[in-house]
This record gives sequence, C-alpha cells and structure tokens, in this order.
Amino acid sequence: MTEFRYKRIVQFAETDAAGIVHFSWYLRYMEEAEHAMWRSAGLSVAPAGSTIGFPRVAASVEFHAPLRFEDEIETLVRVETLGRRSIKYSYTITRGDTKIATGTMTAVCVRTHPAPMQAIDLPEEIASKLR
Repeated sequence: MTEFRYKRIVQFAETDAAGIVHFSWYLRYMEEAEHAMWRSAGLSVAPAGSTIGFPRVAASVEFHAPLRFEDEIETLVRVETLGRRSIKYSYTITRGDTKIATGTMTAVCVRTHPAPMQAIDLPEEIASKLR
C-alpha cells in the first residue's frame, strides 16, 4: 500500500476568525490520512503495549487555496520513501478539482522503551505492508 485516499468534512472548530481553516490543521489532516492508511493496511502507528514509535523529524506544507467550514476534502497520502529506519510521506489535499495544499512528513522508527529513545530498523511486518 503505497498510496491511500482519505475523505473528511472540515469542522467549525478548525476555522479561525476569518472563517478559513487555521494553517495548523493541515498537518493534522495529513497525519489523520496517514493513520487511516495504516489502519487500512491492518496496522496501527501506536498499538497497545508497543515499545516502538514514529516521531516526526521533518514536515512541510505549501498552501494553494483556502478551506472553509463544511468543505469536503480528500487527502492523498503516498509513501515516497521507505528507508531502513524512516518513512517519508507526500500529501495532496484537494476540494473537488481544486488543489488546496501539498506537503511532506518524515517519521523515524524508534524504540521508546527502555530509555533513551533510539532509532531502529523498521520491522519487516510494517515495511512489507507499506511497500
């Protein structure tokens, strides 16, 4: 699964005083689509009892058009690079035929326990489902 589409509706609480979606929500939309992609592959980014995690080490967003309350959006998430210890995703958020935003995020696979946190190789069971 290297590509996934996720649809949702913009909620009122996501907008600012000007009536448009606050810029910080775009990263949340991107991450929400990523988590939905993992679920559709039979995975979870945070399974109960797990000692691994996926903190972000880089993120970027470019804005092309505004969003407003009750806009229906689709986020396309792609696995751009599946490295030995990291995953780089690219995102395109659209409203119908209008490109709203594009972006990328990079997450690193880490062992969270015992401390200190340390980068580790992606488990094959995860990597194979995201290829």
